[in-house]
Amino acid sequence: MMKLVILLVLVGAFFSCQRPAAATEPLIPEGITYLTREAWGAHAPVLSMRPHQLTRLTIHHTATSQLPDRTLADKLRSLQKFSQQESPLADGRMKPAWADIPYHLYVDVHGEVGEARDLNYAGDSNTSYDPAGHLLIVVEGNFEKEDITPAQMKTLEKLLPALAKKYGITADSLGAHKDFADTACPGARLYGELPHFRRLLTGQQ
Repeated sequence: MMKLVILLVLVGAFFSCQRPAAATEPLIPEGITYLTREAWGAHAPVLSMRPHQLTRLTIHHTATSQLPDRTLADKLRSLQKFSQQESPLADGRMKPAWADIPYHLYVDVHGEVGEARDLNYAGDSNTSYDPAGHLLIVVEGNFEKEDITPAQMKTLEKLLPALAKKYGITADSLGAHKDFADTACPGARLYGELPHFRRLLTGQQ
């Protein structure tokens, strides 16, 4: 009987130590300013959303000019309003209403990070790929025309490896919107940094 009790204690101790990284690692690394949905005044989703399991990190850009004089909270509120109603796109198409902001995290021009859609639910896209399984990170700017700011680069260099570690995402599962759809997103200047980010995910400089 005593042997059985000891065995059960050992088994319980073993499994209590086997917590997945997602349960223990912080979402946002120390040193990065993070604005939660509550802090920026997010509305609730207006439609149902699809639960998913994160297996990829996928980078987008906003494809709009960087706005250093607007607060991150204001940008997120505007993006949510655009997202949750039928809205015209730059190419003249009409976008249907989405449940919420299509991305999970927003990296603004100052390197601050905003919480957008709940990570437990798949994002949306106006292109023909299924974003289920993708942790979608949007970086503020049009990187066909603009450069990534030093603050954005500093944040991405911390954020991407931390997210990959937390969710068990490998370097070869870090990509960009254009890897899955016919689009220029996230712009040539940001897309060109992906090999650097992948090296960071493997622990290389």
